[in-house]
Amino acid sequence: PPNLVLILADDLGKYDLSLYGPAPVQTPHIDSIARRGVRFPEAYVTSPICSPSRAALLTGRYQQRFGHEHQPHERYPRNRLEYLAFQYFFDTEEWIVADDKREYPRPADIRRQGLPPSEITLAEWLRKFGYRTAIFGKWHLGYHAPSLPLQMGFDHHYGFYEAYSLYADPDDPRIVNQRHDDFSDPYIWGKGRTEGAAIRVNDSIVDEAGYLTYRIAEEACRFIQDHEHEPFFLYVPFSAPHTPFQAPRELVDRFGLVADPNKQTYYAMIAALDEAVGSIVGQLRKSGLDDNTLLVFLSDNGGATYTKATSNAPLKGGKFTFFEGGINVPMAWQWPDRLPPGADYNQPVSALDLFPTFCAAAGIPLPPGREIDGIDLLPFLEGRRSGPPHEALYWRSGYLQAIRSGPWKMIVDSKGGGRVLYQMEEDPFERRNRWESDSITVRRLQAELDRWQQILSPPAWPPVMDFRFADGDAPFYFPL
Repeated sequence: PPNLVLILADDLGKYDLSLYGPAPVQTPHIDSIARRGVRFPEAYVTSPICSPSRAALLTGRYQQRFGHEHQPHERYPRNRLEYLAFQYFFDTEEWIVADDKREYPRPADIRRQGLPPSEITLAEWLRKFGYRTAIFGKWHLGYHAPSLPLQMGFDHHYGFYEAYSLYADPDDPRIVNQRHDDFSDPYIWGKGRTEGAAIRVNDSIVDEAGYLTYRIAEEACRFIQDHEHEPFFLYVPFSAPHTPFQAPRELVDRFGLVADPNKQTYYAMIAALDEAVGSIVGQLRKSGLDDNTLLVFLSDNGGATYTKATSNAPLKGGKFTFFEGGINVPMAWQWPDRLPPGADYNQPVSALDLFPTFCAAAGIPLPPGREIDGIDLLPFLEGRRSGPPHEALYWRSGYLQAIRSGPWKMIVDSKGGGRVLYQMEEDPFERRNRWESDSITVRRLQAELDRWQQILSPPAWPPVMDFRFADGDAPFYFPL
């Protein structure tokens, strides 16, 4: 059976790397995956935010089926007074403390936030059929048992549980640090490498001196070397280029012509990510495994515009929005034994498709007794099936909902009142809102969206904040 490698970037904007053409950062190693395999111009994730997107990626199921709709949080206001204090300290034009809950989650409920044990992860399923499984990098699917990597099907874990961790010691003279003024940044630097942001090997905290992006790749390469003679599933969720912005000075210096030091650091983090991906691809080649390995690279969501380092242009919006900048992500696959090199697959596909495709590649059945929302893409990529793999793709985060059906895409915000309809084939950058002029399509898509929502569970925990994105005059609110 083939080896399976899933490499995930974190908050990487689609046009910040050179996979789709000229870009601020040259990413030859990531680009080489598409040159040797398939590039996806219309790859979607199920959420424009880290944790829900990963929950769908690893289960092949819409995360709303099992309540993983919002980001897990370790801290909520505990009473009305704290709620008002949160508002006072955190509210800005973009960031708004979510509506007063009246009922605040209890500590025991907060500890239970994460991927529920009733879900079957790709690692758990592949391990049943003889695969060695490992994760190197950011987990972010629960901070406590029973939602930790070793309980979710992974034999080995190197990395951290939180949404973020420091890449290096901020006092290291070889590292450039760039701070931001959004509400989460001081918290990230303050947390350092404590609690969920600590670096761990199989749940034991370790002292890590190297630059984290490189260290994740080194550990992944060592795993490949150690398991050359047995099939493995390697999940490598890098934290780059998510905040905190830290990069090796030698890479930052490469972008000396960029006037903005914030962008310099962001670009350097992407360059480091590309080098790290290159070392994993190179190790597969050195070990003689690359021909028989299905390797997938993608990002968990679009670029984080609130860092002011990226705008995702020409796409609209970014992380925390259902516009293309938030959910249309870079993705490339290679599998020299099976996939044609240098191909573009132009139909809309989803991160949900990785679970059934990996199972098909491994020659194993899908888990029985549960709905898998993804589609095996191999028949489409190998020319055995034609047409779009999905009739429709859906999104929901509380009061914000969206659907992509054929060329049509609709986003509805029942809190801010924003409503848009786009014909994506004619208008891929979402400039022309047809909501007023095409009520028939609006009604049809709304009916499809309503039908989909009947299969979903309510969110298993509440959001803490709203992110406000102004599309012209219409505000769109994203609960997280």
